[in-house]
Amino acid sequence: RPLTEMLKSVVVSSANDCACALAEHIAGSEAAFVQRMNERAQELGMANTHFANCTGLDDGPDANEHLTTARDIAIMSRELLKHEKIKEYTTIWMENITHVTMQGSKEFGLANTNKLVRFYDGTTGLKTGYTSGAGYCLSASAERGGMEVIAVVMHCKTSPDRFESAKALLNYGFANYALVDPMENLTIEPVPVVLGRQALVQVQAQGAGTILIDKALAGSVTCAVELDESVTAPVLKGQQLGTLRVEAGGRLLREIALAAAQEVPALGFPDIWRMMLERVCMAG
Repeated sequence: RPLTEMLKSVVVSSANDCACALAEHIAGSEAAFVQRMNERAQELGMANTHFANCTGLDDGPDANEHLTTARDIAIMSRELLKHEKIKEYTTIWMENITHVTMQGSKEFGLANTNKLVRFYDGTTGLKTGYTSGAGYCLSASAERGGMEVIAVVMHCKTSPDRFESAKALLNYGFANYALVDPMENLTIEPVPVVLGRQALVQVQAQGAGTILIDKALAGSVTCAVELDESVTAPVLKGQQLGTLRVEAGGRLLREIALAAAQEVPALGFPDIWRMMLERVCMAG
């Protein structure tokens, strides 16, 4: 319970004291935690980011070393949104927290610094920020029609400016882009198996997923299936049997591998001998 309340305090109202306490608890010290932050940032491909502390504040001796970009914040935001608790906590509008001390307990209220949580339809998070150097910043995420969009704004002059700028970016994303599922209403025929214990092997797409596309091209998406005419056993599960090419407006959007959905063992000598006898008997 105390851990949950500290996390909520961090993500809802930027409680820097809680951020430091959590960092020390996880890694033993803030410095050790910051090192882990930087290592994780590099793993995610945040090439232009370097953390100097766990709060984001740009004061102190390491202020000039605390750097990031809007793109890197978007990468980090995308990773954070994979965790449902992040969405749950960052969309809290107001909530009371009970703070327990040696002298007793005290209740206080949290109010979300991200005003889009209440005033923008479909908001799923995420986090505000402010320093004198960076200005008013915001990483905002929203979902509509199954498509989730992230907007990152930095160096805004006022707090209202960051919300209006983020709303404009989110609106642009929803108005101009859509997700298409290339596998929707697409039937892929099984492939004949030569000398296999099954006559056919079912085919599945590997890593198809949805594709982000300009809405103007959404109606022109085509899928071309290229499959082997047959395959000789043994067939391994996951063995590539063809390719699905997804195109729109004359441009290749994605090539998706089509693979065997299950293993098909080869016929053994006894199986082949039995088949030959059956054919002889039928012919006779």
